[in-house]
Amino acid sequence: MVTYRIILENYPNFALLNRSSVSITFNNYKKQSNNNLNLNAMNALRNKVQLIGHVGQDPEIKTLEGGKKVANITLATNEVYYKENGDKVEQTEWHRVAAWGKVADIIEKYVTKGKEIAIEGKLTHRSYDDKNGEKRYITEVVANEILLLGK
Repeated sequence: MVTYRIILENYPNFALLNRSSVSITFNNYKKQSNNNLNLNAMNALRNKVQLIGHVGQDPEIKTLEGGKKVANITLATNEVYYKENGDKVEQTEWHRVAAWGKVADIIEKYVTKGKEIAIEGKLTHRSYDDKNGEKRYITEVVANEILLLGK
C-alpha cells in the first residue's frame, strides 16, 4: 500500500473542506510507470462531487420499511463573476442531495433551512413514473460525507 500526500495551498480552486492537505491511498499498488500511477489517482477521484452551499429548505426525512433512513435536501451554491464592463453577476445553482444511513441521521439532527454545509458524494441519475404515468428524470448527488459549517 502506498500513500501520497498532496499539498493544496497551490490549488486554490480545489474545493476541499480543509485546504491543508489530502492523502490518497492505493491498495494493491505495484511498482509501475508514472502513467499507470496517474491513471490510478484519477480512478480514485472518478465521479466525486464536493459542494459547499446553503440548504434551501428543511430536510425531508423518510424511514423505509427495513428501518433504513434517507434525507433529501436542496443545496444552493453561488458563483460570482464580473463582466468585461465591470458589472457583478451572481449566479445561484440548485442541487438535489440525498443521504442515507448515518449521514441522514446527522442531517435530521443538525441541518435546517439556511444552514451552510459541505457535502461530498457522487453524481447519480435515475428515473421514475409520476402520478400521471409520465417518465421523470432526476439528477442528484448521493452524499457520503457532510460537514456542518457556519455558526
